[in-house]
Amino acid sequence: MHSRRQCSPAIASTPTRAPSFQALDGESGILLAARSVGSDAYDEARLAELVFANERNPSWELMWGSPGTMLAARAAGLDAEYEQSAAILVEQWDAALDGIWAGVLYGRAAQYIGPAHGFAGNVHAVRGYLPDDELRRRIEGPVRAMAAVDGDLVNWLPDVGATEASRLQWCHGAAGMVTTLGDLLPRDLLLGGAELTWGAGPLAKGPGLCHGTAGNGYALLRAHELTGDEQWLERARRFAVHALEQVDRTRAEVGRGRYSLFTGDVGAALYARSCRDVDPRFPTMDVW
Repeated sequence: MHSRRQCSPAIASTPTRAPSFQALDGESGILLAARSVGSDAYDEARLAELVFANERNPSWELMWGSPGTMLAARAAGLDAEYEQSAAILVEQWDAALDGIWAGVLYGRAAQYIGPAHGFAGNVHAVRGYLPDDELRRRIEGPVRAMAAVDGDLVNWLPDVGATEASRLQWCHGAAGMVTTLGDLLPRDLLLGGAELTWGAGPLAKGPGLCHGTAGNGYALLRAHELTGDEQWLERARRFAVHALEQVDRTRAEVGRGRYSLFTGDVGAALYARSCRDVDPRFPTMDVW
């Protein structure tokens, strides 16, 4: 394990937007991107320090908390740092009410379900640390309890305490659950979530990954991977065409593109490539 500098208690315990310990939009994400392109800016010791500093972040979710920095550690081959954070995250899971982590976001405690800020992203972060069979056993109760089932269609409540499944996107709702946990979900929930994502169609919010057409499309790619049914690949590719049309339409209306990964044109481009290559891996979550 790498030697570690002393970190202030504030760094390890405060879920702020300080870039020093955010995995997806902060310093650890930048370091990992530098590593991916072979840049001299990559500093392995610094990344190890950031993972350590974030291992008890009280948000307990992907974007600000340890699950995100765990993914960075795993991608960079920092196995000891990853395993230490994973052990702490599993301890929190064992103590969680109804098997769903509670995190503090914007000064408020909440138990979110989707990958961006909650349960699905946390489960994904401990893949490999806990075996798949154990993960399936652990998640079945929570995913069924939080599922909103209507015949053969399934969505998920965004958080514990919600009274309706108000969103259907990657960050909250069926698309993100299928994309992130599809291989661990009971078959009826997998197919119900994928079918609802297809039936609802492309998102009016835009083409991006977090809450756009491309992000939802990854659920269709995941359904194809897990079922082998070519219908899902055809549906996924239709979403890709629509997402690219949304990019073109926005450029024509606004006069420029939106150059970001999770909410802009970059995510739509990566999704189109994934459809071409028949690759269901979600950017940053599954592949860097």
